[in-house]
Amino acid sequence: MRTRQDARQYRALFISDVHLGTRAAQTEALLEFLKEADADVVYLVGDIVDFWKVRRGPHWPQSHNDVLQKLLRKARKGSRVVFIPGNHDEALRAYCDMNFGGIEIRRDTLHITATGKRYLVLHGDEFDVVVRYARWLAFLGDRSYEFTLACNGPLNWLRRRLGLGYWSLSSYLKARVKTAVNFIGQFEEALTAEAGRRGADGVICGHIHHAANRRIGALHYINTGDWVESCTAVAETDSGELIMIDWLAITRQRAAEARQLEPQAAAA
Repeated sequence: MRTRQDARQYRALFISDVHLGTRAAQTEALLEFLKEADADVVYLVGDIVDFWKVRRGPHWPQSHNDVLQKLLRKARKGSRVVFIPGNHDEALRAYCDMNFGGIEIRRDTLHITATGKRYLVLHGDEFDVVVRYARWLAFLGDRSYEFTLACNGPLNWLRRRLGLGYWSLSSYLKARVKTAVNFIGQFEEALTAEAGRRGADGVICGHIHHAANRRIGALHYINTGDWVESCTAVAETDSGELIMIDWLAITRQRAAEARQLEPQAAAA
């Protein structure tokens, strides 16, 4: 059901790893994106609320409430909203197959595109051996990740003063550290193998905060990324194409175009 004529309409929208309750959550960017994007089905692919952080002491400004209200409003206006809890909001897995406020909670689900392609949709932490077998190490890694995210703030304040764009230390380390690169590759292969076992054509997941849209063998692997660093989402168009949306790149392009128009406006 389509209700908003001023928004970009999609068949489906996939968002994960917002981590509400943390300072790193880029809620203002997400709210701007949600104002412009509507879909028949909105999949929340885990770690929307970071209960790990909430237990230690949440950071919860009004914008975090606004994100939840925006998602509930989409459900009220006719979008189907499916929430697949991740490891950071795993407490909600106890309520799988129940509906709350128009939001369906599922352990995982199958999405069928306009072209009939079948995609397994799940958060993906089930295939993270650290999360499954060494939870203490997962918590330690989470704190280390928080530290590198905290470093992004002062670092990017300095970059802005120098006229440079946003740069993520944690993303850089993830791309450069060999063990992290190997982990990502193993994670992607495990997820696509599971999709194949279930007779799907591909998989759509989150969890590792590493956006991707590529083929692995005969299967299609898609990771939605996150709204902590990359601010990415995945959308299905009316033609059945699954596309990656890089919101930071879009906003940078718009800002550059606005700067180019400023001299023309001043001259007029």
